[in-house]
Amino acid sequence: MTAPLFHMAAGAPTPVAPFSHAVEAEGWVFVTGQMPNDPKDEAAPLPAGIEGQTRNVMANLQTVLASVGLGLEHVLVARVYLTHFKEDYAAMNAVYETYFDPARRPARTCVGVTGLALDARVEIDLLARRP
Repeated sequence: MTAPLFHMAAGAPTPVAPFSHAVEAEGWVFVTGQMPNDPKDEAAPLPAGIEGQTRNVMANLQTVLASVGLGLEHVLVARVYLTHFKEDYAAMNAVYETYFDPARRPARTCVGVTGLALDARVEIDLLARRP
């Protein structure tokens, strides 16, 4: 077994806690949950609605994946965390589904939580696998 690789992605948001953007072991890539902040202006306010926040989260996830030579097509599992579950679930799904081929959607769990860093409404983490 090879040693795990700990990745920090150039162009991704600065971590809000002590973690790596991704950790890789034996071809598995565990992507830390991304927030909806803008890595080009981290002092900017978050988008007001779930649609904009979901798009920002997905863009940040794509940045992290690209930094290790992967894309959303390599994702096998996603976990979504929502602070306003009943209010945001359908709208988040409408945005989320546009990022994946309908024939290759990852397995997914979506849960309601009481709070997220940066007072975000959504956070998503991923598990990807190298081909």
